[in-house]
Formats: sequence, C-alpha cells, structure tokens
Amino acid sequence: MPWSPRLSPSDEKVLSALGPGRRAYLSAGSVEPVAFSQLLAAQPDRAAGLNLIGSFVPGVNRFDYAGLHPDARMTTLLLPEDLRASFELGRVDVLPVSYTGFAAYLERRPPEVAVVQLTPADASGISSFGPAADFAPIAWRNARFRIAYVNPSLPRPPGGLTVPLAMADIVVECDHPPLAVPPGATSPVLQQIAEQVANLVEDGACVQAGLGGAPAAALAALTSRRNLTVHSGMVSDEYMTLHQAGALAPDGHVAGVAIGSAAFYTWLGSAEGLAFASTPQTHGARALAQLDRFTAINSALEVDLFGQANLEWRNGRLASGMGGAPDFIAGAQLSAGGRSIVALPATAKGRSRIVARLGAPTVSIPRNLIDTVVTEHGVAEIRDLPLEARAQKLIAVAAPEHQSTLQREWEDIRNRI
Repeated sequence: MPWSPRLSPSDEKVLSALGPGRRAYLSAGSVEPVAFSQLLAAQPDRAAGLNLIGSFVPGVNRFDYAGLHPDARMTTLLLPEDLRASFELGRVDVLPVSYTGFAAYLERRPPEVAVVQLTPADASGISSFGPAADFAPIAWRNARFRIAYVNPSLPRPPGGLTVPLAMADIVVECDHPPLAVPPGATSPVLQQIAEQVANLVEDGACVQAGLGGAPAAALAALTSRRNLTVHSGMVSDEYMTLHQAGALAPDGHVAGVAIGSAAFYTWLGSAEGLAFASTPQTHGARALAQLDRFTAINSALEVDLFGQANLEWRNGRLASGMGGAPDFIAGAQLSAGGRSIVALPATAKGRSRIVARLGAPTVSIPRNLIDTVVTEHGVAEIRDLPLEARAQKLIAVAAPEHQSTLQREWEDIRNRI
C-alpha cells in the first residue's frame, strides 16, 4: 500500500463529500484554495470520477486537477496552458460560452458541491467572498453541499459580497495568501498602443479592461483622466494606480474579481468605492445598458479585414476560451455613447495579427460589434463603415511590412464577393 499522510477530520469530510461522479464547483482566480489542491495532490486516487468546474485563469490557476487520476475531469470556461496535457487526453472540457453563458450554465446545471474560499466570519457570523464574486455566489447558492475554506489572509474589501458562514456544511481552516500575479512587463509596442487607446477615453467615461498586456497598459495610461468609473470583470494593480493618481470617481466602481500583486490585495482590504458583484451584474446586458459612455477595452489573437475577431485559437489550436470580452463588447453597443475597442500588437513572432481571413474555425466576436481596432501603427475606426472602407482602415493599422500582402489578399476576396 502506498503511504499517504494522516488526514484531519475536516479533510476526510471534504474528500467524502466529493466522491466519484460528483460535479463540484471550485473557486478559481486569486481565491483558488491552495489547501484544497494540496489535499487532492496528497490523495490523488480520491480524484477518481470527480469533475471540478470553474473559471480557471491562465497564468494564475496552474494546478491540473484532471492530471491527478485517469478518471478525473475538469470543466472550464478558459484553457490555461497548464491544463493542455489533460485537455489533449480528453480530461478537460472547455465550454464555448462567454462569462454570462457560464453563469447561466451554473444556474441550469448546479453543481452538487461548491468549494469556495471565504474570509473569517465577523461578530454577526457573516463571511465575505473576498476579492472574487464572479461565479462563487451562484454556485454556493445552488449547490446541495457547501465546503468553505476560511482563510484569515484573504482580504475583505469593504464592498465585497457577503454570506452567512452558517450556510457551510463543512468549514476548513486554512491560512495562505491569495494567488498573486505581479503586473505584466510593458514594452515600447504596448506603450504605443496604450497611448492611442488613452486618447479615445474621455474624462468621466466608464471603463472596462480585459485580460492581456494591451488592455492592462491602456488602463494604466489613463492616470491623467479624471472622474473615471471602472465597471469590469477584473481589476488589477492598474486600478490601484488610477486611484492613487486621482483619476477615479470617489465611488461607483464594480468588479467581479481582483487579481494582482500582494501589495494590491493588501490595499483592497480598505479600498472604499469598489463593489464586488457576480457575473450577471458585471457582464449582463441589462446592467451594461444602464452605463453611460461604457468603453470596453479588450484584446484578440487576430482581427480580419471584415472586423471579426478571434480570441480563442492560435495556429489552429484552441488556446483559450471566450472569456468576458463578448459580453462587454456587446454591452458597449447598448450604452449611450459607448465604444468597443480591440487593442493588439500588429504582429506576433513575425506574423501579422491583422489578417485577410481568420485562421480559426470559429468567430469569437462578430464584425458588427467592434467599433475600433488599435495597434501600435494607428487607430482604425470601423463602426458605420462599409466593407471596402473598413478593410482599408484595418490594412492601414497592420505592420507596414504586411500591408501590401493584405491588400492583395483583400482584392482577391473582394473580387469573389
């Protein structure tokens, strides 16, 4: 018999609650419970038949639960590179939905078990979901069995969503910092993109920024603006930077999760004016339509000459999921004075990211939803433009060395239309 560590009574209860054939939601992002992954890593056979469901974030959630056992599975909204091996073995299912679609999935198909991380309860017995309220409240409310990892190191933002700790069927004490990600390195190209995006954002606008170097750099470039509000699926260190620069309105800011540095998490513990809300409130069309001048800043792997974007496929292989960008880009169309911006470097490893045709089997963002495409070479305002004019605008922001090829490819496409 292989040796295994002695389990505490609470650990044994957790493993017994999971059981073969169970679907269990697991908090991810910055609040993935490290104690839970350590427990399963020490007892890999107990992962047999388990399906862990969550929004596992690339670069943050690196533990491959599906790799613990041949019969273990994961269901995810995104596809971190760390899950690639299990994905290729057929143990990881990627749902082809946006954030609002994933929230609806959890409502329609509630997990039997919810495993979430909470702050310690206050004197009234109320805990907080901390810096993450995107999907955990939905799973927690609908699950038949609830497991709470209570962590005193989890920041408790003043505007965090709260829940009675008494709702938990099992409470496990743990103490580890939230998963931290330092701010990404910038570059001259990203700075050029950021400056051009910043010129499109007015004082008093409502801003969202998605995953990726270009949106993060664009948000950080808004320090000279004033009275901005942030309504986003995620906030990072750039939000703190804007606050400290005086760029933000005193309150009215909304986010689903916070992912950033250890210093950022410490600051969040006393950050007034920022409310954490679940996905229907952060990404839902009804909520976004109420915002004035909602400016959605997102990225893409490639944009074609029709204005369609690919967010998911790299060199013909699935590299990620849709994420929240489709929701925010569509929401910008509903906002009075709204604008959807796709910001991306013009090339990657020498290949143009402005392409004649998408090299992907599916379209992540249709051509009718993107207003503006920004690269280091300029700004393409394509809203309201017919086919020929928008193609020419997009060719003009491609890398100069690729423009003549794109022009020839477009002429061939146009002749076939």
